[in-house]
Amino acid sequence: MIEVAAWVITAVFAVFAVGIGWVNRGAAGRSFSHFAIAGTGLPLVVIAFTDLSTIMGAGNFVGEAEEGHQVGYSQLAFVLGEQGAKIAFALLFAGFAGRFAYRTLAEMMHDLLLRDPIARLIVALLTLALMMSWIGGQGLGMGLLFEVFTGTDPTLIILLFTAIFIAYAALGGMHAVAKVEFVLGILIVVVGLVYYLSAFSLVDFDPRQLNTRLDAAGLHELTSFHLGWETVTLFLTGLLGVLGAQSYWQRCFAAESGRSARTGMLVAGVIATVFICGTVLVGMISRALNPGGPGGEAMPWVMLNQVPAVITIAVFGLVLVAANGAAAANLNAATVIMVNDVLTAGGRQMSDRAMVRAGRGLTVVIGIGGALTAMYASSIIGLFAQAYTLLACSVVPVLAVGLLWRRDRSRPFTAGEHNCRITPWGARTGLVVGAVTGQVAGLYVGFAAAAVLTVVVSLATRDRAAPGRSDADAATVPA
Repeated sequence: MIEVAAWVITAVFAVFAVGIGWVNRGAAGRSFSHFAIAGTGLPLVVIAFTDLSTIMGAGNFVGEAEEGHQVGYSQLAFVLGEQGAKIAFALLFAGFAGRFAYRTLAEMMHDLLLRDPIARLIVALLTLALMMSWIGGQGLGMGLLFEVFTGTDPTLIILLFTAIFIAYAALGGMHAVAKVEFVLGILIVVVGLVYYLSAFSLVDFDPRQLNTRLDAAGLHELTSFHLGWETVTLFLTGLLGVLGAQSYWQRCFAAESGRSARTGMLVAGVIATVFICGTVLVGMISRALNPGGPGGEAMPWVMLNQVPAVITIAVFGLVLVAANGAAAANLNAATVIMVNDVLTAGGRQMSDRAMVRAGRGLTVVIGIGGALTAMYASSIIGLFAQAYTLLACSVVPVLAVGLLWRRDRSRPFTAGEHNCRITPWGARTGLVVGAVTGQVAGLYVGFAAAAVLTVVVSLATRDRAAPGRSDADAATVPA
């Protein structure tokens, strides 16, 4: 029954999503701005549900349950950091980003802060790494889930779902991605509540009963929250890494106003934080009821063995389509980075029509790359965390220094105007040294090295800085 339902859900979703892509192919083809940010016209309610759908992919339904199964309450630190970052992003940056019509974070940093095509290219490649890891993570989660529920080879499922999200993302760009994710976001709220309530009922909604069962199984370490340096590092890794995520900046640029961007992201961040903390607890419940089960099957085991079949089918379908929606959003973000910041590096000019064609072609190429990432990654969360550290030690500290270190603090940032003291060599040094140091020496050393070197090298090379007008074609959008 479940196997048949799984394939029916897959077929229905494929027809729905590809159909949305086909209907919106004309809107996406009007210009590259329409392909990338839907012409900056997404209202608040669409921003809220699409952001929620992007957040709630396979990692947050399956991967976090695996971590809860293995780590226990301490995993909540990473969740609060990673998902709390969406709330921090909404309060600190979303309204600011919603004032502009940039297409990428790299373009914004180039225009407002850096004025250096080489630094822009470095930022683009670093942000692309996180998007690729997220695409791969969704594919990995879908493959693992389908394997447990149906016994199908996960490689086949990864390729199948990759084909689906490539098709509608390539056809309809952000117009299609936003419409599909809007529907999925609503489903996530409704079916997600059913999922969590069903799982928590297994311990009578009582944390004390969960702790008692874990203690009885000899798993005392899962029931205590260890606030050590490792926990703090997990928190900060998630917090800082997400602040450099292209998909969230891109959604803010696509919003109809700064207020819509801020409020929509805030609503999505709060719901996601509550839901994903619940996912960690689901993993712990699975461990309490099945102490010898593998962590990767924590969430599927609960769904297969502990709840009614109708709920199992609903949640299974939800995770599959949510992961697909998140993958499509991140695929679109990665494609926009490649076209907007990599293909045009060094001032190379491309017509709008050529950029749209390149975007559709690269959607296929990058989607296949994401599928390969999924096939060779061993852990969803491990895949994410490594990319988080990369961004947290490079793009984020340079962005923070740039926003704080203005030439004229009385003037707000305005598209086309350079109001930052970072020099090209300061930006390049901070980005490269921070990225490398973070992977070798860890988060704290990497972040500090990037921030300090950005300032020091900028001071040492300020006489050689000759910022001119930006080549960005962005314009402000009224807040």
